[in-house]
Amino acid sequence: MKLHAQALLFDNDGTLVSSLASVQRCWTRWAGEYGITAEQFGRVELHGRPAAEIAADLLPAALVPQAVARIEQLEVEDVPNGGVHLLPGTRDFLDALPADRWAVVTSATRRLAEARLDAVGILPKTLVAADDITRGKPDPEPYLLGARALGVDPAACVVFEDAPAGLQAGHAAGMRTVALATTHRPDELDADLVVTDLSALSALVTRAGVEISVRG
Repeated sequence: MKLHAQALLFDNDGTLVSSLASVQRCWTRWAGEYGITAEQFGRVELHGRPAAEIAADLLPAALVPQAVARIEQLEVEDVPNGGVHLLPGTRDFLDALPADRWAVVTSATRRLAEARLDAVGILPKTLVAADDITRGKPDPEPYLLGARALGVDPAACVVFEDAPAGLQAGHAAGMRTVALATTHRPDELDADLVVTDLSALSALVTRAGVEISVRG
């Protein structure tokens, strides 16, 4: 199977890098600090959502700004402690792309996203973070903003995601989607193409755009 695109939009955590251990470590500590029980915490979906939305699900509105600042601090401080590493295929796939044909679209804050990306040597020319949006995934706003930043029609974009909420956002934006089964089972992922990770794909840049293929 081949997909053709003018621009590629990548989620970060679970797509380009893995920070699962750090997320679990930091959010568990955060929940303890705010008196949130394990049962309450377990009912909330963490992956692929902005911290402000997660905090709003668990805390009174007056505490949310302080709580969001706290979790950002914990996660940024955890980056040097092995809090992030590249997922298979990330480096080779991104290195095959022109810098102005791809963007990172993440639910993390800009400060946290830049800390994680810098730690693994990824420097995207275009980054859309939680600070830039008013509605997080599964709303299409983040991916529509990414397409606009690259100057590309949404219909000519392909989204790379590992989380159902992000795939829903890509679909809602009118984009084709590639799901990476790094944090969810393949049967939980609704996408045009489902693969294990970016090592299963190759990218060929042509005058018409980018051709994405599954490696044989």
